[in-house]
Amino acid sequence: MTYRIGIDVGGTFTDLVAISEDGITTIAKAPTTTDDQSRGVLNGLADLAERLDLTVGALLEQCTQIVHGTTVATNALLERKGAKVGLLTTHGHRDVLEMHEGLKPDRYNLRMTPPEPLVPRNLRLGIPERVSHDGSVIEPLDERAVIAALDQLREAGVESVAIAYLHSYRNPTHEQRTAQLVAEHLPNTYCSISSDVLPQIKEYERFSTTIVNSYVGPALRKYLTSLDTRLTETGFKGELFVVLSHGGIARIQDAIRLGAATVLSGPAGGIVGAQLAAKFMECGNVLPFDMGGTSTEISLIVDGKTSLSSERGVAGARVALRSFDILSIGAGGGSLGHVDTTGRFGVGPESAGAWPGPVCYGRGGSSPTVTDANLLLGYLDPENFRGGRATLDVDSTEIAMTKLGIDLGMGSLEAAEGIFRLINVKMADGFRLMTIRRGVDPRRFTLLAFGGAAGIHATSVAREIGISRVIVPQMSSVLSAWGMLASNLRYELARSHLIETSKLSDADLANLINDLASEAAENSGFSPELLSRADFEYSAEMRYGDQIFEIDVPLQGTDTTGPGLVNAVEHKFHRRHEELFTYSSPSHPVELVNLRVVVVVPSNSKIAGSTLLNERLKSAPPRRRLAVITGRKCMVDVYHLESLSVDQVIIGPALIESENTSVLLLDNDRAQVAANHWLDISIDSIGSHTQSDVRPYAVTETEVAEQINDKTTTVVN
Repeated sequence: MTYRIGIDVGGTFTDLVAISEDGITTIAKAPTTTDDQSRGVLNGLADLAERLDLTVGALLEQCTQIVHGTTVATNALLERKGAKVGLLTTHGHRDVLEMHEGLKPDRYNLRMTPPEPLVPRNLRLGIPERVSHDGSVIEPLDERAVIAALDQLREAGVESVAIAYLHSYRNPTHEQRTAQLVAEHLPNTYCSISSDVLPQIKEYERFSTTIVNSYVGPALRKYLTSLDTRLTETGFKGELFVVLSHGGIARIQDAIRLGAATVLSGPAGGIVGAQLAAKFMECGNVLPFDMGGTSTEISLIVDGKTSLSSERGVAGARVALRSFDILSIGAGGGSLGHVDTTGRFGVGPESAGAWPGPVCYGRGGSSPTVTDANLLLGYLDPENFRGGRATLDVDSTEIAMTKLGIDLGMGSLEAAEGIFRLINVKMADGFRLMTIRRGVDPRRFTLLAFGGAAGIHATSVAREIGISRVIVPQMSSVLSAWGMLASNLRYELARSHLIETSKLSDADLANLINDLASEAAENSGFSPELLSRADFEYSAEMRYGDQIFEIDVPLQGTDTTGPGLVNAVEHKFHRRHEELFTYSSPSHPVELVNLRVVVVVPSNSKIAGSTLLNERLKSAPPRRRLAVITGRKCMVDVYHLESLSVDQVIIGPALIESENTSVLLLDNDRAQVAANHWLDISIDSIGSHTQSDVRPYAVTETEVAEQINDKTTTVVN
């Protein structure tokens, strides 16, 4: 028997999914070890092996592929714990990093503190050299100046070097030669060149992305090299892949080279899983709701597809590599409830993290979290957490929540429901940003709940934004790891060709596309067998003349060999511009900025939509538990998911539990068990809100906090 394993390292738990060659799925979880994530990975593999009645060595020997989502790069940026970076750039341009595009993130905030750059000014050194916009050399590279700058960076103790010269996307020879000098004079120092990381026009985006790459690269290299060694020593002989921010996978050497492409590694796996889940449930319009221990990721799937964006900023740093369009907010099971210096009640974004975690974990936490609130409200079983592998400390949780309640002038149960309500509104606001702000009506979508904490909050969030259907997959707590096993091998290449389309002939454009495809196939490192199965996807980034931004125009379905190619591409641009901005201007000149090709080798993996059911639990009767449902205490039925039969219907209020997640049904919610043992939930349109009460901007997080502070909550203690 052979296996493929998906591993997603989250802020609190590390999730693992193993799929055997006959399609049987096994899942496991282990606490994330933040000091060295590989320890948590190995602990999770041990748990996974135990469930398969194997040793870790035997499991890894039978494993042909591991697909890994890592937060190493993300954490380095968020915590500002990346490498000490030095920047070499064209003389006179070392302040591009701080000038940005000439705009502030919050342009009307006169008191805004400028974001702190990843490279301080004294480590940004100008080098005499100059390449023209057409690639011709105006000023040769001054190699003596490069060597002197490297000596200066060595004395400053830099761990990584970023090289970003003007117009290197047209002629990379100066950057390549400088990288050779870095290898000679600063051996073993991580080095990134912009013509490799992002060979596109626009200095700030290219400079910033290259610096991010150098900032996170050393930590990612250390981690992936260590993990690969530990896996090999334990018996793994297969291939190790890393999920990139656009949802594709890459070999570890490519991920190390392009570390900036991994900043959304874990959440990207969740989007791939959500797309697959949407196919299983035959619903094209889906709002993925990934709520874990530290954060919640929200995205948008329209007609089965998720858009890619190059406009991402992470912790104040611009990363212009394409990634899934994901909104991440500081709302998770570990988010801390608190009272600020003004006496206002809030939840998050601070989190208890993997250690010490929520108070109820009994590891020294003292501030109540969302998980602690869910425990006191009766939504979690303290004696059967994680399938009986852990118990929860109710007494310590009660003490911590009581202290918070005293600060708020209310009881512990009122404080717990305040946390529950506030985090739900906070997440609902995130969905409004992803939908209403873009002209999308969320009520036309299905909410797909996954991540360990989403099941408890999904029905409440759905009510807040007027959604009538929620789907909870059987493996919802590990959907990101599951989705990683469906990811395609992917390589992207873009080149800048700034020109008015009226000056291009069909033959010129066809040659540009063909040359780019040939270069991508050669640079991808894919074998001839893989390339024979690969799909080549083309797109163009275009704009109207005088615009300062461009839009991505997919070119699927365009005949790149026949006549009328330029006209066809222009037509697609006008149509796409109208879709995005409600107007187009066919008489206005159109400019081509970048051409892009994506080489995709489709995954041929067999992915099952369900896991093995535990025979012992199939006949387990429902239990009863006291819980707080919309402000009142009541006894609710508690079902184990594996005890439910296909097509069985559960009417709320009720709780449905599985080993790694719980699902809360509010009054009159109707959950039907689908054929793959997923939950298909119809949200009651009356319940705590009438349909007329559900408005896109019905309530804000601040308003809820004010209600709680004013003691207008309806909790009965």
